[in-house]
Amino acid sequence: MTLWSMLGRQLHHPQGVFGSGVGTLMRVINSRPNALAIAALELQPTDEVLELGCGPGHAVSMIAKQLRAGTIHAVDQSETMLAQARSRNRLAIQEGRVRLYRARIEQLPFADGSMDRVLAVNVAYFWPDPAAVLSEINRMLRPGGALSIYVTDASVMRRWPFADAATHRHFRRCDLAEALQRGGFCEAMITSVAMPLLGDSAGLLAIGRKRPCRADVA
Repeated sequence: MTLWSMLGRQLHHPQGVFGSGVGTLMRVINSRPNALAIAALELQPTDEVLELGCGPGHAVSMIAKQLRAGTIHAVDQSETMLAQARSRNRLAIQEGRVRLYRARIEQLPFADGSMDRVLAVNVAYFWPDPAAVLSEINRMLRPGGALSIYVTDASVMRRWPFADAATHRHFRRCDLAEALQRGGFCEAMITSVAMPLLGDSAGLLAIGRKRPCRADVA
């Protein structure tokens, strides 16, 4: 296995000493995408928020600072990442504003309509069936709730030797919009914006909003 292949696998599921280093790398690389994706959620102080693939807990700490009476629920399959997230958010965990869970995306322990907002930054590459995952997110969102999902554009991913098809799914803007629609998000309530990240790199940020109940609209 090449070093690039090892990095790709560690990004999917960080483990051990190498995985701890990957967590530090994630925190740096995801800093701007996290800020952009969180801002797009338009958080309210009482929101119940879910982050899928929280990694080292950088976005968790950013969200926790905006919640007065709400909670950020953060999920990751890697115990190595959860250990870093616990360390970074120790006080907020003690105060009950942060809850961490070790779980796979296919087995999320949350009830229907239990979340106001969902965040997924640079994790959709690893979803075996994006439409199925997005349908599950839709299930957990309350009517009127929102999902903010960020990925690096396929045109960039193809140039990165650690992000080949063996470990990473590639998304174009149309792919992301189609997956959201197949996951049950109304086409009229999806926006996708290309934005520069590093040099000529480009990220894709998509916002999926769950349609409000008819009683809420009336």
